[in-house]
Amino acid sequence: MNSFQELVATPFADGVNALCWPRTLPGDFGEVVRLLGAGEDIVVLDEARLLALPVSAAGQVAVDFMLADLRLLRGRELDPILNCIHGYPRDEQPGPVATHVFSFHVDSAPVEADTWLCTYHGLASEGLRNEDAVRHMDIPATRAELLQQFGGADDAAFREFLAEHCYDLHYAPVAGARPYSFGQGNLWRIATEWPGSPVPPCIHRAPETAPGESRLLLIS
Repeated sequence: MNSFQELVATPFADGVNALCWPRTLPGDFGEVVRLLGAGEDIVVLDEARLLALPVSAAGQVAVDFMLADLRLLRGRELDPILNCIHGYPRDEQPGPVATHVFSFHVDSAPVEADTWLCTYHGLASEGLRNEDAVRHMDIPATRAELLQQFGGADDAAFREFLAEHCYDLHYAPVAGARPYSFGQGNLWRIATEWPGSPVPPCIHRAPETAPGESRLLLIS
């Protein structure tokens, strides 16, 4: 993709479920993170807070790019959110299948929808090719544990149980699988799981970050 317009207009087809507008963005996004200061988990950033930061000229360039991306997506009647992420919550009660964002997963929707992502600062999201992954619930040993947790037969009610807990959305890499990085500054449009989708959903995850590391992430 060479432009936002091309990224919007290109349909998912022939098994391609992730489209990227590669960009090398100028500006000091690290300065923006430093000026935002410490926080807990996920801090949602609005335009007023970004514009109030006492940034340098390079920091202002970074702020302007993020606000421009927000406007581009809002112009498509989307609802993008800009987050400064200091950490993600994990499952309170770990079970046979992890359902936090560090686990490879797909997004789902009841109607046609895409997920948009851009990492401006920090480690980038990672993707996994569909042929390099298997759903956790389709691994026999894991499915047996889930059935035991469910306490019933492997029937329609069990499938509803899997969907209710999002176990059907999480994947394990196969042996030898090599995840790919979404990279910094690139704007991605990835396929979600929805009825009638022409392609399989894009498998992805949030990166494992060390204490003190923060990310600037645009998501819609």
